[in-house]
Order: sequence, then C-alpha cells, then structure tokens
Amino acid sequence: MIHTDEVRPPLPPFTAVSAAQKARLAEDAWNSRDPQRVALAYTPDSAWRNRAEFVMGRPAIIAFLTQKWAREAEYRLAKEVWAFEHNRIAVRFAYEWQDAAGQWFRSYGNENWEFDPSGLMSRRIASINDLAIAPGQRMFHWPLGRRPDDHPGLAELGL
Repeated sequence: MIHTDEVRPPLPPFTAVSAAQKARLAEDAWNSRDPQRVALAYTPDSAWRNRAEFVMGRPAIIAFLTQKWAREAEYRLAKEVWAFEHNRIAVRFAYEWQDAAGQWFRSYGNENWEFDPSGLMSRRIASINDLAIAPGQRMFHWPLGRRPDDHPGLAELGL
C-alpha cells in the first residue's frame, strides 16, 4: 500500500548514502523516546516482530514503545547499516539502559526493515539480546536525546 499523503525521505531505492541517512533518522527518533514521533515513520498498518512480540499498526507501536521506555530508563541507542537493497535496509544496533532496580544493560541486535514507496517503514523484524553490564562498562555517555555527531559509532566502539 502506498501512503501518498505521508512522505518520509530518503525514499527507496536506497543508496549507501540514503540508507545511512535513513538509519540515522531512525536512531534520532528512537533516542527522542517519543512514541508518537517514532510511530510516524511507520505505515499505519506496519507489522513488527520485536523479540517474540508481534505488533501491528501505529496505535500498537505507540503502546509498545510507551511500555518499553517506562521499563528502560536512561535509554541511548546507536544504529549502523549492515546491508541495503532497493526498498530494504538491514541495521545492527546497540542500546544501553537501566532497569528499575538500577541494573545497567546493553542490548544488541539486528533489524530488517522494508519500506513502501513513500519512505514509510512497512515491516520491522528485530532480533535482540540483553547483556547485564556494570556501570563502568557503559559506552554511551551522551546526554539523553540525539547521539552527538562526534560520538563514536558501533564500529569505532568495537561493538
């Protein structure tokens, strides 16, 4: 389905540059921890698999992210393009967060994204693993919000 009333550049077919731009825009939105903002990047009927959860449509995405960020305090995320072709992008990511008991975690994963012609994500398939870390093992120390342009990415951090 094409959502011509909503356009989210860059648009497919993706190049190395436009895929990297799309990944950074997604990272920035997720680092805002604003479920409404994040949901606007997805088609109204977007289908997700996130770990073992299946989420369908923007209202469910908003509910999912609202619950996620209520549990995952101090959330900071970095994404990096792994591969791309036409209307699909594969990214790898890591994010750090703290639970209600004060335990820090680094979550690692891969996402497969599929976009409609208007640049909205119609499908997101995420595989994620969590690793408990000590506070001294944290690597993402920027203030909450967008990762600064000069902060090392995943490759530079050896992740």
